[in-house]
Amino acid sequence: MFFRHELQAATVDELKDKINVRTKEIQNLVKEIDVYKTELEVTGRQATTLQNTVKTLNLTEKKLGTDLKVTVSKIDTASLTIEKLSEEIEDKEKKMDDRKITLRGSLRRINELDKNSLIEIMLSGTSIASAWSAVENLGSFQGKVREDLDEVRLLKKELESSKEEKENQKSSLVELHDELADQKKVVEYNKFEKGKLLAETKEKESNYQKLLADRLAKKQAFERELLEFESQLKIQIDPNSIPKSGSGVLMWPVTPVKVTQEFGDTEFSRTHTQVYSGKGHNGVDFAAPVGTAIKSAASGVIESFGDTDIVCPRASYGKWVLVKHDNGLSTLYAHLSVIKVTTGQKVTVGDIIGYSGNTGYSTGPHLHFTVYATQGVRVMQKQSLVCGGAYTMPIADLKAYLNPLLYL
Repeated sequence: MFFRHELQAATVDELKDKINVRTKEIQNLVKEIDVYKTELEVTGRQATTLQNTVKTLNLTEKKLGTDLKVTVSKIDTASLTIEKLSEEIEDKEKKMDDRKITLRGSLRRINELDKNSLIEIMLSGTSIASAWSAVENLGSFQGKVREDLDEVRLLKKELESSKEEKENQKSSLVELHDELADQKKVVEYNKFEKGKLLAETKEKESNYQKLLADRLAKKQAFERELLEFESQLKIQIDPNSIPKSGSGVLMWPVTPVKVTQEFGDTEFSRTHTQVYSGKGHNGVDFAAPVGTAIKSAASGVIESFGDTDIVCPRASYGKWVLVKHDNGLSTLYAHLSVIKVTTGQKVTVGDIIGYSGNTGYSTGPHLHFTVYATQGVRVMQKQSLVCGGAYTMPIADLKAYLNPLLYL
């Protein structure tokens, strides 16, 4: 019994040591990721050249590889924690069984002592000293029973807490395995983008600059075509169906929050008419390195998802997801690398719906976030002369576009 308890304690201590090692590994890896993020920010501010773009892809590759290591270490930590909790639960259950056995013995003894009252003991010829001794023994046993009961109650409470923590760790482990699978997809996406870029440019700066010019021209033509169509839409929108400004009904879709381009007729959209055609910006852009988790800004249903690059490469949103919420708003998440949801799926605020990327027309990895009045937006398949085919994406009456910052 003693040997088993000591052996179990040693096992728990060994598991704690392993958990501490994994925790330190995670801390060091997170510091390494922060270094890559800083380097990516610096590179992102530099001139748009093939060399800098390839450098960004290489840094992203290193960061994503480290992200994978962090998740693997978290999986190991969760597994070790579950094992430790299992050992502790087994130990607590054994202690409870021992206490119950002791309690049963104490109760039997109390029952025996309680059968004869003090008067009966005295009349039986037993000395007064022996009688008082019997009474003291009875009181002592009763006190011991109370102590054992208190310890059983405490052990039961600790046991329930440990079992709950174990279930939480199991849920966390499932989520981490899902996250690992998603991160591997992001790694493949980044690898594909790098290979495609090098193949298209043949590693020549002149080819890269021509590629950028062609993409911009196609993007401008596509937006003119889309604007002409959206300007003709006359969809009725009830103002009462939209939440009041400043209501804070939406959560930030990305962490940390760093807005790189606001909504509407901004200084950037006015001075970069070659990008926005002088019509302003229909959403908010957030800095988000490739592989950043993108979260639903409110609970709702996945209205649709798609990829404009299939028919109109590098001209629009790229991979996008549209979520319809119960509050009269719908939200769009664009330029994703990986989409994690399917049409009709219910999501809760904060659920991961995908990961940031650089698909569609994008001057660098980020999240484009649009908010619509739900009544004014439709997911349509539209034939495009510019694209030479039919693309599918959210299309809205111009008055359905709302400033996201008024609801975040």
